[in-house]
Amino acid sequence: MTGREQPRACDDCLRRTWLIGSLAGHIENAVEDTSGSRAHELLALSNEDLAHALARSSASEFLERAAARNPAQMRLAVAGAGAWACCRHDASFPGALAALGDPPAVLFGRGNSGLLDGLRAEDAVTIVGSRRPSSYGRELAARLGREVGSAGMVVVSGMAMGIDSCAHRGALEAGGLTIAVLGTGVDLPYPPRHARLYEEIVERGLVLGELPLGTRARRWTFPARNRIMAALGGMTVVVEARERSGSLITATMAEHLNREVGAVPGRVGNASAAGTNGLLHDGAHVIRAGQDVLDVMLGPGAHTPRTPQGPALDDELTDVLDLVERGSNSADALARASRLEPGPLAAALVKLELGGYLRSDSGGRYERTSLAP
Repeated sequence: MTGREQPRACDDCLRRTWLIGSLAGHIENAVEDTSGSRAHELLALSNEDLAHALARSSASEFLERAAARNPAQMRLAVAGAGAWACCRHDASFPGALAALGDPPAVLFGRGNSGLLDGLRAEDAVTIVGSRRPSSYGRELAARLGREVGSAGMVVVSGMAMGIDSCAHRGALEAGGLTIAVLGTGVDLPYPPRHARLYEEIVERGLVLGELPLGTRARRWTFPARNRIMAALGGMTVVVEARERSGSLITATMAEHLNREVGAVPGRVGNASAAGTNGLLHDGAHVIRAGQDVLDVMLGPGAHTPRTPQGPALDDELTDVLDLVERGSNSADALARASRLEPGPLAAALVKLELGGYLRSDSGGRYERTSLAP
């Protein structure tokens, strides 16, 4: 790491973070079966009030252990993990988080800490949604990430399964900047299966979190991290969400912070779109593509996103793609409409899927994506 990326958190803030980490189990018990706002209400308490509210008779013991922590050793541990830290007293701490009543005492990070310098809410868009989206939702999230990222805006999300990871990948594909906010220590890729995406974001963007290194995921840590995501983005866009979804918590937090909220329309009666359609009913911006986001954030027509492009196609692949666009959306229909034998046709479909031009559902039906050759 460069000197610029060395930890810059003060002693008191580091001890505060350690105290929260040591009380993680107590916080879990306190917020069980409560709304998502309960966790960040607790995090807004002072050290003494937090310890007494959660640990009761053992509060003094927790406070004494936190006061005895050696900040120098904590800084060495952070640096040893290839990470850095800054606190709310440091000039690099994002001003966008000042809007929170319970801003993190410390932000731990991996990646380019220079991205924090001057990061404004109006320069970033938070994209969230279902962990189990439809193929349509995945494609649209990736497209939003590409188009918003190609416009020079930072894409913020939580690296979760589904919509979050698609938004991050879209931004990376466009050569844009992306920030992943974790509900764990920043040294722990979560979910573990996204370890490769995590490394890409560390290399080309930024991974952030407020919890001490080594802190494992708990149910409360995700609503807590959602407030950071909502504050970092000048707009929060929900792509797909059911009526009871963590993504709606993020949207509600964004609204309370006077940030813009957008939602992608879904099919009426479809459970996976009930949450987003509800947001639209309540006045959220209609988001159909990246241009809708940019119109809100930058002004109508201020920027036109580049059409995402994929690898070059030979004539055979182009013919198959044309047939799908004309309505031949199954292997049987394509076999009848094309002159290809089953083997070459299957190979062509695989190449088109891997190239990002087609997506298929569990029923074997193919659909054209927005990717241009």
